[in-house]
Parts: sequence; C-alpha cells; structure tokens
Amino acid sequence: MKILRLFLDFAGDIYKNKFVIYQLTRRDYKNRYIGSFLGFVWTIIQPFVMILVLWIVFTKGFKAGPVGDGIPFIAYLSIGMIAWTLFSDVLLGATNVFHEYSYLVKKVNFRFAILPIVKILSSFITHLIFIGIGIGILLISGVSISFWWLEIVYYLFGMMVLLLGVSWILSSLQVFVRDVAQIVSVLLQFGFWFTPIVWDFNLIPLDLQWIFRLNPMFYIVEGYRNSFIYGQPFWGDPKFALYFWGVTLVILLVGVLLFRRLRPHFADVL
Repeated sequence: MKILRLFLDFAGDIYKNKFVIYQLTRRDYKNRYIGSFLGFVWTIIQPFVMILVLWIVFTKGFKAGPVGDGIPFIAYLSIGMIAWTLFSDVLLGATNVFHEYSYLVKKVNFRFAILPIVKILSSFITHLIFIGIGIGILLISGVSISFWWLEIVYYLFGMMVLLLGVSWILSSLQVFVRDVAQIVSVLLQFGFWFTPIVWDFNLIPLDLQWIFRLNPMFYIVEGYRNSFIYGQPFWGDPKFALYFWGVTLVILLVGVLLFRRLRPHFADVL
C-alpha cells in the first residue's frame, strides 16, 4: 500500500503542476536552440544524417539487402532509429536535469520530481516530427498505411514509463557522482549496437537470442517495427510483454525510492 500511495502522490503532483510542467517544457525546448540560426531544424538534420550515413555504409559498403519480408533496409533502419533517438536524447538530457535546474531544486516548495518529465516531454515534441518523417520514408518505400500504426501509442507509453524510472535513477545519482553522465554516454553507444537497430535480429543464433531480449529497449524497437512495418499485435508475445513491464515497473520503483532517499540532500550538494 505504501508503494501504491507513492505513485498516487506523484500522479497528483503531476496534475497539480501541469501548468508548471507545460511552461518548463516549452522553455526547455526553446533553450535548445538559443543562438542557433537554424533552430530546431538541427534536431532533424543530425539524426537524418546519421540514418543516411548508416544506410549508405550498410547498403553500399556491406551490400545489405531487404530485411525480413522484403522490407527495404532504409525503412527498417529509420523506424529503429526513431525509437532509439528518443530514448538516448531523454537520458542524456535527464541525467543532468537537477544540476541544470538547480535554482528550482533549492526552492523549498517546488516539486522538483517533475523535472525529468520536462526532459521527456521536450524530447517528445521532436519525436513526433521524427515519426512524421519515418512515415514518409515508409510510404516512399512501399509500406502501406495500416490500422496497426495506432499501436505506436502503446509502445510509446511503455518507453515513457521506462524513461521516467531510469531518469529518476540517473539524475539522482548524478547529483552526487558527476561521472554518471559520462558513463551514460558510453553505455548508450554500447546499447545502440546491442539493440537491433542497424542489424537483423534473425541473424542471431536461436540459443543466443535470449541475451539480446533482456534489453528492455529491444521490446520497444521491435514494437515500433511491428506497428509500422509488420502489422503485428502487441499481445502476440504475452510472455515478452510481461517481462518488459515487470522490468520497467521494477526500474520505476527503484527510481522512486532512490529519489525519495536522496532528495533531502540535493540542495546541500547543489
């Protein structure tokens, strides 16, 4: 009951501070492009160039052909990159969020537990633009519009819950250990190649596939593809779904407990 009360209290804080969250998200999104001539266009250019480079390397250099059921590699790659970009952007931003908003953390009456949500929502705006670009790539690649595209709401919600838990853990630790941000950056580079974004998971031997499925982002990336490309229902693999939500809720619980334990000392350290 105590754990349930913690989540209900936090949900209540989000509702009470919805206007504050909106204002902070708006300001955070604008602050990304202060002094930049092209502004938010850079958030599109960078991942787009990354997709283009990987597509050229794998199709022209490694001669990668269609994936799965004849799906063009550019479509397969783009959808995976869209999911991973949101995940990595949020973690890179949220890890240092309490330092970035230290002036708010030091205020006695401010519910700074909402700050990681600001980073999630700020990146979510760009994510919607990426989804639009991804849909354009799918249509050009010959993938038809499908009812299953609506499933993306489920996988997006799952990633948001996962990101919230991980963000609380990392941002809380970063206050006391400044090396956490650097460690996260390195782990994200490793995670990019450990997750089937640029390579076909079916190439992995069956007896080793379970190792890669331990990664929660595997479920999300494959879920994005199942929604946009393959048209498969999210309830098609209930055991994998239960594993993902079990791990995600444990991470969220750890994040809540760790944040509450370290919160009283934030103002002193910052």
